[in-house]
Amino acid sequence: MTIQAGDRLPEATLQRIREGIETVDTRNLFDGRKMVIFGVPGAFTPTCSEKHLPGFVEHFDRFRDKGIGVACLAVNDPFVMRAWGEHQHVPDELLMLADGNGDFTRALGLEMDASAYGMGMRSRRFAIYAEDGVARQVFVEAPGEFRVSSAEHVLSQIP
Repeated sequence: MTIQAGDRLPEATLQRIREGIETVDTRNLFDGRKMVIFGVPGAFTPTCSEKHLPGFVEHFDRFRDKGIGVACLAVNDPFVMRAWGEHQHVPDELLMLADGNGDFTRALGLEMDASAYGMGMRSRRFAIYAEDGVARQVFVEAPGEFRVSSAEHVLSQIP
């Protein structure tokens, strides 16, 4: 079942790289904070690299000014996520999170089968605004679209 507004974000372990590989527990990541987590089908893919991630980089300060943290999620490994973040000039505070096995993505109900494109199981394109670990707004794109999960749209929907 797909996560809905009012649902608690699932517990899972994600990864990122700082000095080395760091394990990120979603409970610690989301509890007590306002966060936007947006999911992309894949690092270095066209729409993700040309529009989705760049929009959140461009508007990162606007989220921060509202007291909202931002995290990017993909079913990729942490090395790819770090390289993609460096390539896209992502600020250190914008978290580049790897869901390598897709556990968190599946728990959200936002997985998609991209095997026909040689990509295996991936994340659907989405954005979730959460407060204290509870989804307040959920924006999931229809296949092949990029509108409701954009940084601009998400910002327009958050009070």
